[in-house]
Amino acid sequence: MQIIHYPEKEEWAGITERPAIENGMLRKQVGKIIADVRKTGDRSLRRYAKKFDGVDLKKLAVGQKEIKAAEKNISESLKAAINVAIENIKRFHSVQVEEIKKIETMDGVECWRRPTSMKRVGLYIPGGSAPLFSTVLMLGIPAQIAGCSEVVLCTPPSKDGSIHPAILYAAHQVGVTEIYRCGGAQAIAAMAYGTNSIKKVDKIFGPGNQYVTAAKQLVQMDGIAIDMPAGPSEVCVLADGTANPDFVAADLLSQAEHGPDSQVLLVTNDESIIEKTLKSLHAQLGLLERKDIAARALENSKAVLLKEMDDAMELVNDYAAEHLIIASEDAHRYGAMVINAGSVFLGNYTPESAGDYASGTNHTLPTNGYARAYSGVSVDSFVKKITFQQISQQGIQNIGKTIITMAEAEGLDAHANAVKIRLNQC
Repeated sequence: MQIIHYPEKEEWAGITERPAIENGMLRKQVGKIIADVRKTGDRSLRRYAKKFDGVDLKKLAVGQKEIKAAEKNISESLKAAINVAIENIKRFHSVQVEEIKKIETMDGVECWRRPTSMKRVGLYIPGGSAPLFSTVLMLGIPAQIAGCSEVVLCTPPSKDGSIHPAILYAAHQVGVTEIYRCGGAQAIAAMAYGTNSIKKVDKIFGPGNQYVTAAKQLVQMDGIAIDMPAGPSEVCVLADGTANPDFVAADLLSQAEHGPDSQVLLVTNDESIIEKTLKSLHAQLGLLERKDIAARALENSKAVLLKEMDDAMELVNDYAAEHLIIASEDAHRYGAMVINAGSVFLGNYTPESAGDYASGTNHTLPTNGYARAYSGVSVDSFVKKITFQQISQQGIQNIGKTIITMAEAEGLDAHANAVKIRLNQC
């Protein structure tokens, strides 16, 4: 990790930059994949599966027989863990269902909003070296609570064409209705525009690498709804002198192991925390199965020393991390100062891993600074909220003059007349 001592504020923009592929080249490559899928559909999906996943696919769809067999191919302990996570995630997300509240804005004028679920939604689940069955829970459960009737899942296949059994088990548990062996930007294109096998969806959800994120952004420009730009994973740890360096090191590595394009950031006002954390980090790194991946991610990562915690908080808010851990005995005080973050983890005994798996909050979160403007996935992400209003005869008399005056001031006589004609009937 690069260590930066007392940077001036004009240097902060460079510190908060994420590692990225050159944007023009990335969009060009992804745009070609999208165009191919739109033109030749399933044939393109099979071709890209062979190119990127090394597999000749006979069938894109996963059948019920394979889904049922998955339950026998994972341990009872993993099934039990998944089921605990499901209960916690359901408990947290269920309270997000909004009750209809009717408001009388003035006498005889009543307004309200009614949430309605999207019919067909698409979930993208990263696979490959780390099949993220936990993401199935994070997307499938709020979709289920929202009442989405068609839930489509796309995930990259293994080289033998199979899908990790934990992904299939999790999908079955949370009501996913269709599963396809399809990954990368091509999966996003298939869900966005449809192919012979995969019908287009109303909205696309899920994290992914920079190619998946670019594909989501490109199809959004074409009018396809997405949850948010959710790219390579990242964590920022804000630590003071009361932090546990071994815990901090473990938290940094838990994100670094996601992929070489992940980024971790340590911000502190205590130089000894940096020294002790780096020492522990190198000791723990050697014990990881994914140590080579984590080591490459650490090359993109930084430890920043600032003089005051107020300055550290300002830098943290500028960074707008996907995951923010506040490693301090005074975490609640600093937590109250957070403006920009996807999800916040307070105190020395709250690892980011808890939110990734089983505490109940959602781990599909905005990355790359998008936490300045986006929230993480919730039940709200799977519903539209339609406004309703009803005006009585007395109500139109109460509000009519206001509407007529405003409409005439804008030169929209027909708008004004739609009220006048009713007032004349009254």
